[in-house]
Parts: sequence; structure tokens; C-alpha cells
Amino acid sequence: MSVDKTTVAKIARLARINVPDDRLGPLAAELNGILNWIAELDEVNTDNVEPLASVTGHALPMRDDVVTDGNRLDDVLSNVPEGASGFFVVPKVVE
Repeated sequence: MSVDKTTVAKIARLARINVPDDRLGPLAAELNGILNWIAELDEVNTDNVEPLASVTGHALPMRDDVVTDGNRLDDVLSNVPEGASGFFVVPKVVE
């Protein structure tokens, strides 16, 4: 597939991108280079290559969903500037 100035102008219009007329030629050359590179990728033999979703092939390790640091109200509230009845006390924001 080859891209010319007319095609680049149409793509720019559809993408709502303002491309000056003097940039249409160089942009067409860049797009043709990209399309040629993609055509080279089509020549790679992938007959014995299985499709994959990840390059590592490893599953993420699973852990038990266990609460480990609950019931530590005193430890948590020891770091606050002001607390009352087991809650954080913050300044009033809305009047």
C-alpha cells in the first residue's frame, strides 16, 4: 500500500489535524516507511509460534485473603494529633 499527498490530506482531515501543504509530502514519505516496515513484519515465519498474552508465561502468585493487622485501634490512634471516642478529629471544613 502506498500513501500519497491526497491520502495524507484526507487522513489529516478525518483526524481533524491541520497539516500545512508543505508538510504533506514528507508526512507521506514517513507513513510509507512505516507501512513498508509493517509489510516486512508480515514476512516473518510464525507458523510454530503460539499466540501469547504475556511474554513471561507466569501466573501471579495468589495469597490468602486474611486480615493481619486488625484490632489495633490504640496503635493507629497513637499517631494522630487529636482523637476522640476512637475516631480521628479533623477541623471543620464546611460551615
